[in-house]
Amino acid sequence: MIRLVASDIDGTIIGENNQLTNQNRKAIQDIRKSNIDFTICTGKPYAMVKNFCEDLEASYGIFGNGNQIIDLKTGKEIFRKTLTEQEVMTCMELAKKQNLHLHFYTENEVITPKLMYMDLRNFILKDSIFQSDLNFKVVPNIEAYMEQNRPTVFKLIISSSSSLANLQEEIKQKMAVTMYRVTKTKEYKDRIIDKEYEYLDITPSKTNKSEALATLSKYLEVSSEEVMAIGDNLNDIDMIRNSGIGVAVANSYDAVKAVATYTTVNSVENSGFAEAVYKYISF
Repeated sequence: MIRLVASDIDGTIIGENNQLTNQNRKAIQDIRKSNIDFTICTGKPYAMVKNFCEDLEASYGIFGNGNQIIDLKTGKEIFRKTLTEQEVMTCMELAKKQNLHLHFYTENEVITPKLMYMDLRNFILKDSIFQSDLNFKVVPNIEAYMEQNRPTVFKLIISSSSSLANLQEEIKQKMAVTMYRVTKTKEYKDRIIDKEYEYLDITPSKTNKSEALATLSKYLEVSSEEVMAIGDNLNDIDMIRNSGIGVAVANSYDAVKAVATYTTVNSVENSGFAEAVYKYISF
């Protein structure tokens, strides 16, 4: 019996057309009506998807790839973990040394020297389906800004038009952070900004969607066997692998499909999320 459904957003319940299909919306409504907790589980910060979560009437939210968990019914913060100043400074130094684009996420801001990759994507999406409360602060000298203001950083992104594999290994040698390297090329090209690139998504150590989902499950006294997790991207792999039913939508990365209990026939645009829900949950 499923008691908790956790879902990624981009590529899972909404596609690159920024639309939530009627079938996916109905599936979410049916989940709620059955007293099953519906949880948004995203790499995006809470401020960016707060209104979207309210529209869906989600029960809980896991944000920033697991560095913040919020009870959306009450507004209570269940968990948070942020990067240390030293981790932030080290990443800034490495990015500057290689002339790479870097931007930061605080609780309600994106801080960037220039809108270029994922920050440009999120800026474009700000007033789309999300109707985001996230603010974008473009600063000419990001190193000076961070040193003077010392904001609390939930996560940071390093982006490049070339491979970041070597930088990923260098960061691993210097710090114990959680890091995903995502390649947005060929069939995974970012169609929102019409660009191919790679990025490193960096959060505090032991913060990821799977760990956060385990924390939330314990909080709710729900076993892993009673959890359905649905996603499409590399940061969804562990939560899909460690849930009772792990689902990859048809448009997922192959590595995600490899660990899933089930891969949908339909893509996100054709309501793959709803397909999975109705396959495993009887209403």
